[in-house]
Formats: sequence, C-alpha cells, structure tokens
Amino acid sequence: MLIGIDPEWSWGQRDLIGLMADKCGVSADPRHVSGQDVIDPERTLAALEAFAERLALVARRGAPVLLGTGHPHRLLGFYAALADALSAAGCAVLTPAKGRCVDITTRFGLRTYNLDYVQGVALVREPGASVPGCATGAHTHSPLPVRTALAAIAEVGGPLPELVIGDHGWVCGAGQLGFEAIGLADTDDPALFVGEAEGRVSVVVPLDDAVRSDYYRPLTRYVLNRACLSQ
Repeated sequence: MLIGIDPEWSWGQRDLIGLMADKCGVSADPRHVSGQDVIDPERTLAALEAFAERLALVARRGAPVLLGTGHPHRLLGFYAALADALSAAGCAVLTPAKGRCVDITTRFGLRTYNLDYVQGVALVREPGASVPGCATGAHTHSPLPVRTALAAIAEVGGPLPELVIGDHGWVCGAGQLGFEAIGLADTDDPALFVGEAEGRVSVVVPLDDAVRSDYYRPLTRYVLNRACLSQ
C-alpha cells in the first residue's frame, strides 16, 4: 500500500525487496516467502539515533510539531511521551481539526471517523465509539487524517508544523505534501522506506509495530535520552 506516498521512481519487486533488506535486514532472497520475518536491531538503533537527532533539533528551536498514529492501541504511549517532552522544551504540540469527520475507504467499505487527540497525539475513532480523550482508536494506514489536520491549520493561517511524527499515513501523507516527517514502520509498511529512499521522509525506524505497548518503553527512554529531552 502506498499510504500517501506517490513514488517518483519505478520500484520493481527486486528493487523493493533490496530496499527492505538494506533498511530492515529482511531476507534479500525473493524466494524467501515463508517463516519468521527479521528486523536487524543494529539498523533499528541507527535509525533511532537519527530520529532522536531530529527531535533534538526541533526542540532546540522550540518549533511546532504534529504527532499522529494509526496504531493507537500499541504506540500511543511512545508518541505521548514525545509530545510531553517536546511541549516541556517549548514546542507547540498542534491539535488541529479535533472532532472533524474523516471519510476513509476500508476493505469493509467507506467508514466515517472522527479526528481526536489523546495527550497531544492524533488518532481517529468511530463516532460514538468511546468518550473523547480516551486511548482507544481505530487502526488505519490512511493519509487522510494528516491531510485533514494540515488543511485545518492552513485554513486558520498556521502555524504549520516543522516536524510531523508518527507512522503509516501520518508520515507518508505529510512527507508527500512537503513537510518534514519521521516515524516508525514495520516490514509490511514499505511505503515509508520508499519515501525515505526518495527523500520525502527524513527518518524511518524499522521495528515491530504490533507488540504490547509497554514493550516500547525502553525505546522511549532511549530516544528521549539521546535527544536530551528526559525530564
């Protein structure tokens, strides 16, 4: 799935497999079609370093940021900790278009979601699914939520985010529109790595994006420490 990226280059199967092998450490053999997938932890650490560098830079400038996730059940805590640390550093954590409807085409047909924010992190939820502000939300790869958020900012004349942080369509959609974007991606989300290879996404961290939320706490501490944002 392209999830917001419109590739400029021609990506054949072997090209894409080679990219994922280079960025994530998966097998470069196209005949490898079963068994456990692999992510090289050294590649994850290297990307986390670059991720932390971008956070540190935006924090030093006190620049506005936008955070959003299509994996709220798993990754909300990670992004919320970043939002809190960036806010404490003087960055404006933007929350545009809260409550606005977003129509997303899914495999089940067209679904309408509401854009909401939890601890400064954007997510979408089905109307009436839960009390606004709670952590539950829908899993989505769509770039439409970030497009909705950015359009709402433009409607009121800014400020626009200097950095968009997230996953899935939040990163691809923002990067495609020319915003600097960094994020996390699993091996089944090659669009983010294509965006990075083509220069529209600044940093992509390869990791398993569907483990228990508390498993990301060491990564959170590592990133905040490396960005000098620990409180």
